[in-house]
Amino acid sequence: MNPPEDVYTHGHTEAVLRSHRWRTAQNSASYLLPHIGERSRILDVGCGPATISVDLARAATSGSVLGIDRSSAVIDEAEALARGSAVTNLELAVGDVYALDHQAGSFDIVHAHQVLQHLSDPVAALREMGRVCKRGGHVAVRDSDYSGFTWYPAMPELDDWLALYCAVARGNGAEPDAGRHLKSWVRSAGLEVVASTAGTWCFSSPEDVSWWGGLWAERVLSSGMAEQALERGLATTADLERLGRGWRRWSQSPDAWFVVLHGEMLASPS
Repeated sequence: MNPPEDVYTHGHTEAVLRSHRWRTAQNSASYLLPHIGERSRILDVGCGPATISVDLARAATSGSVLGIDRSSAVIDEAEALARGSAVTNLELAVGDVYALDHQAGSFDIVHAHQVLQHLSDPVAALREMGRVCKRGGHVAVRDSDYSGFTWYPAMPELDDWLALYCAVARGNGAEPDAGRHLKSWVRSAGLEVVASTAGTWCFSSPEDVSWWGGLWAERVLSSGMAEQALERGLATTADLERLGRGWRRWSQSPDAWFVVLHGEMLASPS
């Protein structure tokens, strides 16, 4: 049976990759860091530009990290970042989470950050992640929960942005509220729950608000989400321009505050 041909809702435009480059193990995988040993063998699924992968490699000082992504262009960028990072225990390759090219029990930790929310069959992906994780190891996943996002001040444009994003993502067979589903998905994949937690990103300082609002003002006009919304008749160019103006207006408010909720899960093969 061939793996699903999933559509990545965000796409790989510069504004999307700029947000991915901001991610670190500290701000995106802190729940996992205490479980990394110096000799840990780690698989980082959907590694993107590898900013988290590099940090994982620094934590597993005598171990190894393999970062995979299905996009060869993204892996090319990740390799450039890795070369400049001075880490020597990180490898990068094109790979598919539904069909990992590794034997059972090959890794101590199999990690994925904001990957399952974009898949049409997250349980199958978790089952495959569990297959290549050794007994007693950890499958570690963290995913956003879009309906759990909250912000101030209230703006109708941001309400409409959220509704549009969820419609586009679900049109791809994906689940934008993945964070609340992680525990259920892990159990359905036959894995044992080790820890089920939540984490947030909070954008509140003027610099963070300007960065986050500017990113989304750009992404609603130029990203996979924008292209898919237009192609499916879910929005017009005028609609997207209105959302972009709303994001910029929000980012200019001295009271602006935005929280991104994530579900976090540590699981282990049975």
